[in-house]
Amino acid sequence: MASPLAVLTGNRDFRRLLSAELVMFGADWFVMVPLLVLLPELTGSGVWGALVLAADTGIHALMLPFTGTLADRFDRRRILILANLAAVVAVLLLLGVRSSGTAWLALAAVAALAVAKSCYSPAAQAALPNVVSAEELPSANVFAGSAWGTMAIVGASLGGLVSAAVGPYTCFWIAAGALLVAAGFTVTIRRPMQAPRDSAEPALRTLAAIRETLVYIGRRPQVLALVTAKSAVGLGNGVLTLFPLLAGVYGVGAIGTGLLFAVRGAGAVVGPLLMRPVLNRRRWLLTALAASMSVYGLSYTGIALISWFPLVLALVFLAHLGGGSNWVLSNFALQAVVPDRLRGRVFAADLMLATLAISVSQLVVAAVIDTVDIRVILAGCGLVTVTYAIGWWLVTRRLPLAVAPAETR
Repeated sequence: MASPLAVLTGNRDFRRLLSAELVMFGADWFVMVPLLVLLPELTGSGVWGALVLAADTGIHALMLPFTGTLADRFDRRRILILANLAAVVAVLLLLGVRSSGTAWLALAAVAALAVAKSCYSPAAQAALPNVVSAEELPSANVFAGSAWGTMAIVGASLGGLVSAAVGPYTCFWIAAGALLVAAGFTVTIRRPMQAPRDSAEPALRTLAAIRETLVYIGRRPQVLALVTAKSAVGLGNGVLTLFPLLAGVYGVGAIGTGLLFAVRGAGAVVGPLLMRPVLNRRRWLLTALAASMSVYGLSYTGIALISWFPLVLALVFLAHLGGGSNWVLSNFALQAVVPDRLRGRVFAADLMLATLAISVSQLVVAAVIDTVDIRVILAGCGLVTVTYAIGWWLVTRRLPLAVAPAETR
């Protein structure tokens, strides 16, 4: 297996794909943190922030069955570029959010950004095995699995700091420029991002393609287990809505909100790095996935019981170390077993389930955020994840521990 450093320095196309992903994810959080701080200031309520997060994940989830089909049918490079450009337009819409009467523009902009991301994510994940060799894939997954977390650190922390220094609208302009840079990185990738298609094979209509994917997943218990693994963390993800309010409780404002999102990202970076040995010992996979879910849930349950902000930051880091581990383990296993012609759709189904779980969690939190103590909400979200982890492990523990070989790619 090639080392991570060798893959990063030796594979130009992977380096540019990774750079584009880093910019896309960083720009997302660079605008989200200032927006989550801005909306309560303009409206006097935490509901708008919860609705923005729910719209982001909910629309993302609903679009994924269709955008996953696009990733298997059309040129993935073009999809990535167009998604970047659409995200630029969405971010610029946020410049119109100036009062409680224009808060709805935040929902429209975030909805448009969610559509762009729903096109981007399946195409990027499905393209990864095509821009690296089989030997490079495990190490490439370490970087790819850390990309979101890395830029959650950079984007969230810088978003909080820049917003506190010069205001949220400067953040929106910077993010729009960064997304244009990401499109430029993708343009320069030379390797094809999907395997050649048999011209004699008819292109399935969208609903038929979705049906084929569901049948494929349903007939393979290990694939079904893997595409439901991320939902544990998703069902507890409503806690993110509480970050601005939690920062307010401790009197740390926008900078504290940025720190909470930043240590969340740091955990998501470290988790994939720690899980690299597991990628070569696939018999540990299902147990490691169940453990990662439990770490997330127990950490947030612990946050509900403490009152020292540095320890809150430490437990948020630990929670998302578990969440990041969960993400990279399930992604790598799916890339190993799913054939190229179905990979975009299977990853779309995987992301759809995860983001629907996140949306449900955030909508529930939005319904109670102004009436229930935030510590009760934190504990509830954590315990939901722990309960899911136990049930998931009981159902999957008898599955074969070795991942099946991939079908023809």
